[in-house]
Amino acid sequence: MRLILITDAWHPQVNGVVRTLSNLKDYLTGLGDEVIMVTPELFTSLPCPTYPEIRLSLFPARRMRKIFTETLPDAVHIATEGPLGFAARRYCIKNNIPFTTAFHTRFAEYVNARIRLPITWGYASLRWFHRPSRAIMVATPSLEKDLRLRGFQHIRRWTRGIDTELFHAREKTALNYKRPIFLYVGRVAVEKNIEEFLRLDLSGTKVVVGDGPQRKDLEKKYPQVIFLGLKEGEELAKVYAAADVFVFPSRTDTFGLVLLEALACGVPVAAYPVTGPLDVIGDSPVGVLEEDLKAAAINALDIDPTVCREYAMGYSWATSAMQFKNNLVVFTDTTNIAPAPLSLKETEEVG
Repeated sequence: MRLILITDAWHPQVNGVVRTLSNLKDYLTGLGDEVIMVTPELFTSLPCPTYPEIRLSLFPARRMRKIFTETLPDAVHIATEGPLGFAARRYCIKNNIPFTTAFHTRFAEYVNARIRLPITWGYASLRWFHRPSRAIMVATPSLEKDLRLRGFQHIRRWTRGIDTELFHAREKTALNYKRPIFLYVGRVAVEKNIEEFLRLDLSGTKVVVGDGPQRKDLEKKYPQVIFLGLKEGEELAKVYAAADVFVFPSRTDTFGLVLLEALACGVPVAAYPVTGPLDVIGDSPVGVLEEDLKAAAINALDIDPTVCREYAMGYSWATSAMQFKNNLVVFTDTTNIAPAPLSLKETEEVG
């Protein structure tokens, strides 16, 4: 199978979407599939205002058309609702090419948190974007239920996986701070609700791993918190394993891959009882989900690390990748992908 996978989220961004797509590509390639990644690296781009880590691709229509006509894919998946996602969506609709999409991020809530755009407007735009998709892939049952109530259709489940060989329990030597150590890993941004964690009155030390638009301000506001910046690979795994509790303050994540990574390292989770934590943790004995995040963090200290590791072992990349592959719409007739004249608007874009 030759798959075109379009995503506006890609390296050097460090987040769950990028890790998911990177691992998916590697796994499918290992199965013998050909995965053509269409990312901002292939286009002229500029940094997103207030969020420079995100690159916004400029005038992608002509190159997108060239990728399709030269590749002749068997399946198309649009992972994000950004400039590349919109360009691929438009090309597929124009040429009657079936495609699937994924709902990774609650953009309606994120935009509302930043510029106060009504959430209903955001979801109206997202419904429009995903409506032609043959399958909207979502990670959790609660997200699926929420999207159905908001009018989304053709929803299919696509769970997540982790590298349990990389993320595993180790000696707690990577962090030499007063214990207990409460850890957050993720973007340092308003939509992650990180200040709810930082303002908690907890004994020991709070550690933040990640970067984002709020980092400089929060470092000044909370000088007692240790900000370590971005960590990846082995270095990140060592930091996870050295923590005593992983605190996840987000109320908007659709899954929370970091939850599984922490659990795989033998670190229990404290979080709010919302989509993501409810689906990953639920009523299992590997975390504490409470509206009182401080109480959740303290109570999580009593959880057996071995139980956390055993629980995380149930999430494999093999299962995740096969779910994804089974959700794709594979087609054999590539007639419609043949070059079509550029529209006036597309010509203006590239001129």
